[in-house]
Amino acid sequence: QSLMFRAARLVVDSGLHHKRWSREQGIRYMVDTLGDQESSIATEVERYCVWPGQASSYKVGHTTWVRLREDAKKRLGSRFDIKGFHDTGLSLGGVPLTVLERTMNAWTPA
Repeated sequence: QSLMFRAARLVVDSGLHHKRWSREQGIRYMVDTLGDQESSIATEVERYCVWPGQASSYKVGHTTWVRLREDAKKRLGSRFDIKGFHDTGLSLGGVPLTVLERTMNAWTPA
């Protein structure tokens, strides 16, 4: 369910801004794809209308975070500490992904 929702968000985000879908087309796509009520989808689609690339940038960040975590697990093996990993990354606040990557790589020396 979660993966399907994320995939639908990406389609609607790019549909609105690249294919020039209307708000209604975006809502219809998500309702048809996810089976949710229009009332619960409308606010979601409206956010993508006013924030181009929001869903896409979220997914890029998510993918980077997961990749960095998997890299840290491989480097540290049994020494990997999920709490330490997340504390380190989250303590940075909102930073460019290059800064996150540099910090997390420093946290996981080979």
